[in-house]
Amino acid sequence: MSDSSSAIGEVTLDSEAMLAQARAQTGLGNFGCESFLPAFECLVASLNAQADLNPLGRLLQYQRILNSLQNRLRMEAWIEQYPEILQEQLAPPVCIVGLTRTGTTMLHRILAADKRFHAPLWYEVRNPAPYMNWQPDEPDQRIVEARAEVAALLDANPEIASIHPMDPTGADEEILLLEHSFYSYVPNSFSHVPDYGQFVAEADNTPAYEYLRRQLQFLQWQKRRRGDSAERWLLKAPHHLHFMSTLLRVFPDIQIVATHRDPVVSIPSTASLYYNLWLTGNPHADKHVVGQEVLDVFSRGTRHTMDVRATADTQFCDVHFEDTVARPRQVIEKIYAFIAMDLTPQALEAMDRHRDENRRSDRPAHAYTLSEYNYTEKGIRSRFADYCARFID
Repeated sequence: MSDSSSAIGEVTLDSEAMLAQARAQTGLGNFGCESFLPAFECLVASLNAQADLNPLGRLLQYQRILNSLQNRLRMEAWIEQYPEILQEQLAPPVCIVGLTRTGTTMLHRILAADKRFHAPLWYEVRNPAPYMNWQPDEPDQRIVEARAEVAALLDANPEIASIHPMDPTGADEEILLLEHSFYSYVPNSFSHVPDYGQFVAEADNTPAYEYLRRQLQFLQWQKRRRGDSAERWLLKAPHHLHFMSTLLRVFPDIQIVATHRDPVVSIPSTASLYYNLWLTGNPHADKHVVGQEVLDVFSRGTRHTMDVRATADTQFCDVHFEDTVARPRQVIEKIYAFIAMDLTPQALEAMDRHRDENRRSDRPAHAYTLSEYNYTEKGIRSRFADYCARFID
């Protein structure tokens, strides 16, 4: 891992100062609904008190927080200028949800090859609000910045490339949109912020999901101005496991594609991803702390979604990782039947082309062991006993 921390100056993580900085840099003053403020302030406090960040880590968190604040300001300015944005009608979304490392990214990007879907792109979820001089027919500065950010992340820790494919203009997950509401587990994936994680877990996340709907309207308006049209939104985020009841309440007609894989495989792989992200800001990150946090958060989220399914099971279509890898055509056909959408030859051809151009063997191998993260097969299975009984065993 590259170590450039010594050349990085200190930044101050101060909530009032960052709010003022965002206003000063954009020349704008309206952050929208103030429901984000308690979560924002808790995040800043937790980063200062618990994350043990080095100068690089503090800079990265400062930049992400400031970026979210600036996007909030720009989005409200665009809506003030074009109030019809909030009249955009969102067709019932299709959303892929499962434990991380269960093929959600692979399946999302395969299906997104069908251009009848709107999928959020990485540069859009990182910066949903264009700069105020944005023109739909001109080069987008957000793409330039996204490519630079991906390059910087991989330079800080090249191991990330073996764990999660990063494509600045590829389909990606809307948890990065939720990050702008300050109710998300994105900060927890980058650093040890348990107080913030507990705050998000216990808070009413309805404002975050209402803000997500507003962001999707904004992105759909942008896509239409670029000449892009689609029939449905195609979303994806393991994060929704933890707040499935809220997702279904805010998007009552959403259809969920639930991905499954043995948690004995997916949980240690998730811990490895988190650990390598933590390392970018804290070279002393503790694998056992990471492992316990991942196990606690995802076992709780899985339990929540199983409880929700007791009364909403018809909104879910179950697919397994092994089938997505070995029998992708059958999985795709099952999903299209579930969402009542024609599977056209053009869509199948585009999906096959995407799979040929993005094979897992083209990326470095991802190596980890259970014991590194203080896991045992028995211990993981005991935390996911009901889930395994229904979907794995």
